[in-house]
Amino acid sequence: MALKTIEHLSLAQKRVLIRVDFNVPLTSEQKVGDATRVREALPTIQYALAQGATVLLASHLGRPRGTVTPALSLKPVAALLQELLGRPVRLAPDCVGPAVQRQVSQLPAGAVVVLENLRFHAEEEANDPAFSRALADLADVYVNDAFGSSHRSHASVVGVGRHFEDKGVGFLVRREVEALSSLLSAPDRPFVAILGGAKVSDKIGLIHSLLPRADAIIIGGAMAYTLLRAQGVKTGRSLVEPEKIDEARKVLQQAQQRGVSIHLPQDHIVTAELSAGAAAVATTGADIPDTQLGVDIGPHSIAAFRAVVQSARTILWNGPMGVFEMSPYDRGTRSLAQAVASLSSCFSVAGGGDTVAALSQADLTDRISHLSTGGGASLAFLESGDLPGLAALRS
Repeated sequence: MALKTIEHLSLAQKRVLIRVDFNVPLTSEQKVGDATRVREALPTIQYALAQGATVLLASHLGRPRGTVTPALSLKPVAALLQELLGRPVRLAPDCVGPAVQRQVSQLPAGAVVVLENLRFHAEEEANDPAFSRALADLADVYVNDAFGSSHRSHASVVGVGRHFEDKGVGFLVRREVEALSSLLSAPDRPFVAILGGAKVSDKIGLIHSLLPRADAIIIGGAMAYTLLRAQGVKTGRSLVEPEKIDEARKVLQQAQQRGVSIHLPQDHIVTAELSAGAAAVATTGADIPDTQLGVDIGPHSIAAFRAVVQSARTILWNGPMGVFEMSPYDRGTRSLAQAVASLSSCFSVAGGGDTVAALSQADLTDRISHLSTGGGASLAFLESGDLPGLAALRS
């Protein structure tokens, strides 16, 4: 059964439950610190309203662990959404229960309600059947537009879908699935993946998924040190996952057997202490002195990685090349961002919070073909080609 999108659903005079991702940062003044996720949901919400629907928005915020936590109320999000939509947005007293049912039953067509934080109920993360049923009883149609939560088997993502005949995905989820699927099916070649971040354990599944598909994989960031250690390279005090060294060695062997080029740093920027103002120098080779730790890729690695990027027709980028939050250790990440952004004929997909933040810092987000908002969901989709929240819509 193929996924339906919101355009294929009958919404007029219907109550539509839209699972959105409003898990946004809040300031100390209880304001939304970054409105990106709220803005990303607008096209789906506005489409439903234009069709004459009554819109119920369900989301989690933070980790209240099944306890009502006023500091994690969705009230600031509802206020921001009202401003962005230019129409009244109500905040429900809860996400389920008699009071919510009464409020919803009295709503006129065209009304917008933000249900209170789903995770105020432990049943949400437990995918509790009764909680799923209670959510479903509020609406006639279900739409999942929370790609970033679709890898989680939670009630509002998986359980609730079982109770709807009319269900599908919103525009954000459709855009994510189309972009990521193109990397898995028939990407234009050469297909180059750029992987970074702290732990190789977070990306090992993705590497395995990419080996049959990619032509080259560039690996930087702290995760590179485990792979370098697997090759016998000295890594000093850099972050290494000892328990993953054997698996890293197998990955490198598999890549060689498949003819996939794995590009690891040839030199590094190292320091004795990770702090602002600490002295940092470039190594002359891949080895890192015992007293030092790696914080970025070195100039030779930057040049080599950029050369690989320049040959690409398709690029996947997930993870920074170093401690990009702290200048000057952002040089490697920034240089690769500029290289990717310069390729006008290349289809590029960037994902992960750190990657998007680095591109934002460099003011290059508009030069990337697709910015994935999914984080862990993006990785899970690229590993398996599906997500629990998507599979639930096909059943």
